[in-house]
Amino acid sequence: MEVVNKIISENKMLCKYLVMGVAALLVKVILDLIFAKTPTSPPNESGGAKGKQEEEAPDGGLFADKNVVEESDGNYFYEKYIPSIEEDSTHIPFSLPRYDPATMLQRSRDFYKLVNQRRSCRFFSSDPVERKVIEQCVLAAGTSPSGAHTEPWRFVVVYNKEDREVIRSLVEDEERVNYERRMGKKWLGDLQTIKTTFVKEYITEAPAIILVFKVPYHDDDKGVRHNHWYYEASVSIAVGILLCALNNVGLVTVTSTPMNCGPALRRLLNRPDHEKLAYLLPIGYPSDKATVPDFGRKPLDEICTFIE
Repeated sequence: MEVVNKIISENKMLCKYLVMGVAALLVKVILDLIFAKTPTSPPNESGGAKGKQEEEAPDGGLFADKNVVEESDGNYFYEKYIPSIEEDSTHIPFSLPRYDPATMLQRSRDFYKLVNQRRSCRFFSSDPVERKVIEQCVLAAGTSPSGAHTEPWRFVVVYNKEDREVIRSLVEDEERVNYERRMGKKWLGDLQTIKTTFVKEYITEAPAIILVFKVPYHDDDKGVRHNHWYYEASVSIAVGILLCALNNVGLVTVTSTPMNCGPALRRLLNRPDHEKLAYLLPIGYPSDKATVPDFGRKPLDEICTFIE
């Protein structure tokens, strides 16, 4: 201890600077921790390495995409993104027929009876479906509400059998990996009741399929980018309306959400890189021997709460 005291007394100035240096270093570390902030990266527009990486990245699911919409949530690039709709857009009068209570109740019961017939069917007849019918069903889907009325969907209808065979091969290759490696035991256990496998015969058995792409943004003629807000939810609502429209004309489908093959299907169908596959829907009539699981539906008190 005496030796230490002697060294300190003989080197007071050196010890003073040493203490000051350590204190300054500690202050810097503390300030860095307080004011540390991850810089916002601008959207990739150069088509460089980041764009390539995003293009090749597999789809991780319906709500897994990270793209320019998330990158522009703050104000850093606020001026770059202008509204998709003019601020002075014209508003027009609007009304609907107003039914008496008895008619309203009857119409609601009739509609419920109609949509309650809808089932997810995996067994299809090869009988053709007229294109005009599918066009009207897609038009009905296009009436869906969307964030800021940006209509962030693209419906790709594939009739060609050769293209559907390639699509089936791509889907089944990925689905095999999903069933054998990616899906957990609980997921596979739930699927046992439905008796699904990685084999997707309906892609080639049905006379047509609809691939629904979600579109996060678009560039106008001047190269200005417009975000499509809430595009995930908007596309899902549109597909719900599409299911009702198909059921209304006696057609069936199953809401397939192929995992990890979205980029390959997008390239096959020549869709732009920023479009992301959300659903694959086989379209047709049920086969003569079609079956569906004997499932019921939850009663009203299990899906709805009234606060009066």
